[in-house]
Amino acid sequence: MRKPRAAIVGAAETTQLGVIPGMSQLQLHCDAALNALADAGLTPKDIDGIACAEEMPWLIAHQLGITPTWVDGTDVGGCSYIMHLSHAAAAIEAGLCTTVLITHGESGRSQVGVGPLDMKWTDMHRQFELPFGVWGPPSLFTIPVLRYMKTYGLTEAQLAGVAVAQRQWAALNPRATLRAPTTVDEILSSRMVAYPFRKLMCCLVTDGGGALIVTAAERAHDRAQRPVYLLGSAEALEMPMISQMEDLTSSKAFRVSGHHALARAGVTHADVDHLMIYDAFAHLPIYGLEDLGFVKPGEAGAFIAEGRTAPGGELPTNTNGGGLCYMHSGRYGMYALQEGVRQMRGTAAAQVAGAEISVVHGVGGMFGAAATAVLSSNG
Repeated sequence: MRKPRAAIVGAAETTQLGVIPGMSQLQLHCDAALNALADAGLTPKDIDGIACAEEMPWLIAHQLGITPTWVDGTDVGGCSYIMHLSHAAAAIEAGLCTTVLITHGESGRSQVGVGPLDMKWTDMHRQFELPFGVWGPPSLFTIPVLRYMKTYGLTEAQLAGVAVAQRQWAALNPRATLRAPTTVDEILSSRMVAYPFRKLMCCLVTDGGGALIVTAAERAHDRAQRPVYLLGSAEALEMPMISQMEDLTSSKAFRVSGHHALARAGVTHADVDHLMIYDAFAHLPIYGLEDLGFVKPGEAGAFIAEGRTAPGGELPTNTNGGGLCYMHSGRYGMYALQEGVRQMRGTAAAQVAGAEISVVHGVGGMFGAAATAVLSSNG
């Protein structure tokens, strides 16, 4: 296990999660930022680095009165914040800044203060996939999962089992949107969206946000909260169109980012106590478990169906309820990080007893990007 170079000393979500029609997207960023600063016992004057997606960094900086010496506006979808964490650690280590604020806010449901869709008709998807009728995640994500089902024999019931496991965790979380117990039959009886995805296999659409405060590991001990250390991280890109994946049953970006993050952290799969896998749709935890190397190809469906990721299972996964049941404002990576931090602090609603290592993994776009972070409760 390597010596950490950076630590998360502040972490918070927006005061409300769910439906927030009274706040714009920019306000959600700022609400989360102020909550994270309070969590760390800091003020905007202590921040000299800023990172965000969806909104321009200068908007966040101006609203909070920050003049940063380092800025990151990387935006590759839902895993952007995991990349921001990695970039912030590198910038701190290089001496470009000392304390970084990473913010997320999205009015995914209420659409308050959200700009118009950027219709770039030179985009490869719009030229070569959209004319065939696929548009947006529900239809685009059917392409790889159908190939996976045919190759490995994954059943609809096993796919529904992912949502059942997520609901079991959500039932333990007072902030989760969907908390009532559910069954495979109920999932399979919900409205069809795009085969094989039924409504309860698809992510929620909510409003909310979150923020992190990152500083050097050696500066983390005098903060208000227990620090959470970044042991290792990595990121990868694959392709701009889902139809051009190297292998529709596996994400190359997942495999590359996961391998390098674990190697850089100096940990093995056996060391991992807790796992967060971005679950916008029910198949993503299946791909994540396999591509990160926790189970062999074709085995994740049964692994989840057997309860091995659910409460009481050997690999607690998506312990907040995930994007399927907790919340999903559109780019879920920040919420996966928040839960990883809570678990490492020992403050999660469904706390994993004795957890010391958490792996947080996110996807960007339609398998086009991925990022992985290894967090630890120990410096």
